[in-house]
Parts: sequence; C-alpha cells; structure tokens
Amino acid sequence: MLFDAIIYGPIHSRRLGTSLGINLMPTNAKLCTFDCVYCECGFNKPVLHPKLPTRQEVSQALEEQLATMNSPLDVITFSGNGEPTLHPDLEGIIADTCALRNRYCPNAKVSVLTNSTQLARPEVVRALKQCDNRILKLDSAIDRMMRLIDRPVNPPLTVRQIIDNLAQFNGDFTLQTCFLRGEVPDGDSTTHVDNTTDEELKAWYEAVEELHPKEVMIYVIDRATPVKSLEKITREQMESIAGPLRQKGYTIIISA
Repeated sequence: MLFDAIIYGPIHSRRLGTSLGINLMPTNAKLCTFDCVYCECGFNKPVLHPKLPTRQEVSQALEEQLATMNSPLDVITFSGNGEPTLHPDLEGIIADTCALRNRYCPNAKVSVLTNSTQLARPEVVRALKQCDNRILKLDSAIDRMMRLIDRPVNPPLTVRQIIDNLAQFNGDFTLQTCFLRGEVPDGDSTTHVDNTTDEELKAWYEAVEELHPKEVMIYVIDRATPVKSLEKITREQMESIAGPLRQKGYTIIISA
C-alpha cells in the first residue's frame, strides 16, 4: 500500500487517534533505510531519481487541506512511503508544519514516525526536537533479530548505535516496537524470527530501562505484509510483555 499524495487522510490511527498524514517520500515508490518484513508499503524496489516533494509543495498542500477541514485533528503525522527523516529539508518542513498547526488546529500534536536510523545527523535531531511527539523505532535489542526483522539497507548498523542515538533525547520520546514471529527470508533460505522470547524480552527491557522513554508504544501487525507467514501476537501476550514495565511505572500503549 502506497500513499499517492503528499497529504493523506485524516485517518483513524490505532495509536494516535484522528491523524492527518504527511508523506515526504515519492508518491509512486517506497524509499526507506529499512526493508522491514512487516512493512505495509511492501519491500524496497530500485527507484531511479526519486522525486521528493519540495518544502514549498508540502507547506502549500498542508495549508490547503487544513483550511478546508471542519473536524478536529488529534495529530499531524509524518509517515508515508518510507523514512521521512531522509528528506533533505526536514527541519524547515517541520517548522512550517508547526506554524500551520498553530494557525489552523492549535490543539493538534505534530508527530514523526521514524525508524531511528538517521539520528546520527544533527539536523535530523534538531528537526525532531521541534515536534510534540518523536516516535522512534526499536524492534529488537539484539543485532541478529533486528537485522532479520528490519533488514537495514546499511547492514553494519548495530542496536548499540541505535540506542546511543536514541539517548540524545534524554527520554523525551516514545519508543515504538512491533512484536511478531514467523518465517522470514534469510539469504537463500528462511529463518524463524520471534522478538517475544525470554532472551529477546530481557534485552529489550534493559534497553527500555537504559533509555527511559516517556512512553512505550507496542503493537502488532494489522495489515497485509510482504512476508505472508508472519504471526499476529495476541492481546494477552502483549499485556504480558507490558506488565513488567508497567510495574516499574512506565507508560505503555498497546495496539493489538
């Protein structure tokens, strides 16, 4: 599923409420630094000279949409066909978005869903700090599982690098994790993945406690995925995963 416009929705998000989406990636292809086995946009495909919307085009499209809306918004969300922090004008676009939000829907939050791979770039960190909600991915705290689930375009990427970059926000962010299991491609064969095992959860709990995010958002697959053998984790299992962190006072949001 690809979004064919810069602005899409509003849609009802399981996690965020009534959300107006902003797609900073091409409208005809996915562009991402991960190639997640559960991505609703499908797997990455080669794109020659991908066309990204300009800062002016994003601002104009957003203002046109906001000016004609009659119902309230909970959130304006940067997501779309890939990784929004790849856009070279992200900092300016988020500044424009915050200004338009203040004018048209001051009660709405500005949020960015990101896979956390670009947080070594200072301009990306500055851009995200303008937002109300930084929703930052960590699907596994163990390198091999992260690489099997998220399939980074930069294979040497490590969980330690991701955690160190997340630490720049001093806990002022939402940590987002998708829990799943199933058979996934691994070279010329397949491998069983499961980020709900005792080993996985121990490492993930330790990462959460190290980062101490203001909230933790855990969710399960809900739409068609490019790998068809993935299994949806039950609500009861998700409550069990959340339990130890809730006992320690963490705010946990479950979408299952």
